[in-house]
Amino acid sequence: MRVALAILLLLVIVAVPLALAVAPHLPAAERGRRLAERTGCFACHGPGGQHGAANPGRNDKTVPDFDDDDMMMYAKSTQEIREWIEDGVSKAKANSSTWKEQRKRGALKMPAFERRLGRRQIDDLTAYVAVMAEMNEPEDTLAHHGLERAEALGCIGCHGPGGRLAQRNPGSLKGYVPSWDGGDFPDLVHDRAEFGEWVEHGVSKRFQKNSLAMHFLRRAVLHMPAYGERLAPGDVDAIWAYVGWLRSPAGSVSLTSAHHDSTEAE
Repeated sequence: MRVALAILLLLVIVAVPLALAVAPHLPAAERGRRLAERTGCFACHGPGGQHGAANPGRNDKTVPDFDDDDMMMYAKSTQEIREWIEDGVSKAKANSSTWKEQRKRGALKMPAFERRLGRRQIDDLTAYVAVMAEMNEPEDTLAHHGLERAEALGCIGCHGPGGRLAQRNPGSLKGYVPSWDGGDFPDLVHDRAEFGEWVEHGVSKRFQKNSLAMHFLRRAVLHMPAYGERLAPGDVDAIWAYVGWLRSPAGSVSLTSAHHDSTEAE
């Protein structure tokens, strides 16, 4: 009996830290993206919300995309985005006779999700739409330059617009590419020096010394590129400044917290 209890205790001691280590920490916008996919948002707004379907009868002819040009015609703040999701219309548009007439004429109509989704789910959808609409970008010159360089270097291809998503990455430890504003980031990057190692060499020295970490890095479908010679002088400092801004309260696009961890895998 004592041996069995000792083995059970050992398993708990090993299993609990391991479970915590592999638990997903999806950022709000990524939770929103996955929820939008499950909820049917992309049926009308197109894959990722980037190609709205045709909407016969309306003057604008198509369902709006989530990008900044389309979105600014419908919502100028995260609060207005939330109103669209909850009620199928913003308060401003609801008072417009022109909008009412156009809605009546259109074949497709925005549904109201207030009674279908919980508060945090609506917060997450709001965060995702705001990210796709590039609604919150830094005013700080260095941080803004860092965002521009991240876009030019292709970082957003894997890390999502503004580095705010967690795209799926089969074979990796958690099954996704970590976002720059998510709960995984501090475990992967301890400081500016380590960030530079990831950007320049595709892996940090600390991870290179960890055989388990390297196993999952090699097994993953998507691998961090080594940008090395592709970097311009000052790129790493600028992108690091952007990451710092992104992880600050000023960088949040969520009505709650962009850094709220989630154990939701899907």
